[in-house]
Amino acid sequence: MDITFIGAAREVTGSCHLVHVNGKTVMLDCGLFQGRRQEARAKNVQLPVDPATIDAVVLSHAHMDHAGRLPMLAAHSYGKQIWSTPATRDLCALMLADSARIQEKDAEFLARHHQDAMPPLYTEEDSTKATSLFCTMPYAQDFSVIDGVRASYVDAGHILGSASVTVDCEEGGRKRRIVFSGDIGRKGMPIIGDPVPPGGANVVIMESTYGDRDHGPIDESREELARVIRDTAAKGGKVLIPAFALGRTQEILYDLRNLQIAGRVPVIPVYIDSPLAISITDVFRLHPEVFDSTEKMIATATKFLDFPLLTYTPSVEESKALNSLHGPAIIVAASGMAEAGRILHHLANGAGDPKNTILIVGYQAENTLGRRIVEKQPLLRIFGQEVPLRARVEVLNGYSAHADRTGLREWLLAVRAKSPALEQVYLVHGEPPAQAALSAALTADGFKVSCPAPHTTVAV
Repeated sequence: MDITFIGAAREVTGSCHLVHVNGKTVMLDCGLFQGRRQEARAKNVQLPVDPATIDAVVLSHAHMDHAGRLPMLAAHSYGKQIWSTPATRDLCALMLADSARIQEKDAEFLARHHQDAMPPLYTEEDSTKATSLFCTMPYAQDFSVIDGVRASYVDAGHILGSASVTVDCEEGGRKRRIVFSGDIGRKGMPIIGDPVPPGGANVVIMESTYGDRDHGPIDESREELARVIRDTAAKGGKVLIPAFALGRTQEILYDLRNLQIAGRVPVIPVYIDSPLAISITDVFRLHPEVFDSTEKMIATATKFLDFPLLTYTPSVEESKALNSLHGPAIIVAASGMAEAGRILHHLANGAGDPKNTILIVGYQAENTLGRRIVEKQPLLRIFGQEVPLRARVEVLNGYSAHADRTGLREWLLAVRAKSPALEQVYLVHGEPPAQAALSAALTADGFKVSCPAPHTTVAV
């Protein structure tokens, strides 16, 4: 039995690991590499392994850095099973198709302006083929992946439907359990449950994204959100929130409704202006079975997704109409790093108004418009025009969906408490500084830890 670490090895994106058992191969995740366009393209354009050698895929969750290359498998004649939770399947159907449409449009644009334009990595037809291969399994239900390999999912607490995976392998009468963490979420986040540490592990493949830092308290971010809304509404301004369509948008809605009910913010119009976020919110409505039943708001089922003065604006005409709004309002729109999508129109229209606030609620990568807003650069270039930044800028860092170093350590300690035969921990999905810090902390806790380089194969 071997594991080969393909992607998200000493880096954060491109999650992909191969488990070799009885001459067959199971792929854990098949994610896109993300970052600078040319660098990401160079990594993504070539599949790391011949799809004909893959006997099954087991998917942890729907984020593109974990699922985004599945259509490439389908485009190269992969026709076997892709396992996921039901919510992950429904989210992937939307997100893979959206990714394909964006790539196709980008390719068309570049072809009109550059003779050497590259084709899309995959098409919408490829994404549909990939979605047709999904087989779903709920949490805590054992299933057969291939001969000699069984698996089960537990809630990873990261996004809707996210899972950590136990992979039970048997080869030549020898049995081993590999635990793949996927992305581990934070305790106490709204809507979805807390992460569940699985047990019985011999080997753990564990993410390490925030292995060198801790997040601020979640309640602190909610209070900051309330303050921003109160202050901006008092001036008659708009709160413009670039937000990721999956997870962050729904969390903001949840907290807004809680704050309204508690009387901590004025009840003003709220607009969700992202077709993908609107469709993803429909998936949330379909899967209340994975909501956190201990949360007060969950007792009202999906009411936090539909409340007074909340409006979804799917059409272009409805979106454009928001530019003529008068009085205070909250506009949540994609993309999360303000690099594309409808948020650009709202920023072009509203960034120059000192009554408005641009509220940043997620990580902003270097060389993105979102990062330039965080840096409060005086001029923003939007649609080829220079827009003065006169709106107030506020940054809330407490909305990360990843466990911090304390959460990661607590999760692994809980796994060990239920795994008397745990031998080895492999850290993935983290930059080298984060991995080095977490590795040192875990080694001090008595774990045997390794940070494998890409394409490293280890015997288990």
